[in-house]
Amino acid sequence: MNRPVNGIHGIRQKILAHHELATEVLRRQQSGERAVFTNGCFELLHLGHVRYLKEARALGDFLVLGLNSDEGVRLLKGPGRPLVPEQERAEILSALACIDYVTIFGEPTASSLIELLKPAIYVKGADYALVNSDIPDIRRVPEAKIVQEYGGLVRLIAYLPHHSTTELIEAIKGLPAPFVLPERS
Repeated sequence: MNRPVNGIHGIRQKILAHHELATEVLRRQQSGERAVFTNGCFELLHLGHVRYLKEARALGDFLVLGLNSDEGVRLLKGPGRPLVPEQERAEILSALACIDYVTIFGEPTASSLIELLKPAIYVKGADYALVNSDIPDIRRVPEAKIVQEYGGLVRLIAYLPHHSTTELIEAIKGLPAPFVLPERS
């Protein structure tokens, strides 16, 4: 088991390049630990994210988070996004005790990263598996086939209703502007 990570330096040590992460994941897997992998944009950290990440971490021995790059977020979410740059998002997420490693990826899906790491368990939010249906189906998760091909497991974690970054942005936009005192002459 790894020692606890303390301080800002320790938090940044959890952010790894793909090749460094692959070496670390392989080392831990060879010692019998089960890697859990998840991915996403994580622009504004909220309760839905925290519960999701804690549940994901509970499925194995360590949690790896693949973070969409700024360009990846723009492609997925549109202009004006992300609200927080990738390096800041990575540092915020690495401060969470339930996350052991963070890596940033620029591809549209995490497929190549999953092929590299081969985590025992791949986790995605059940809302990603809905696509025109009310019943989650892992076949709708783009990375699921790759995980199943090498013998890994795919797990879906329930979405916490009304807890998404998009809903949070819309709520903020709906708020009146802050009261500003008139300037004194």
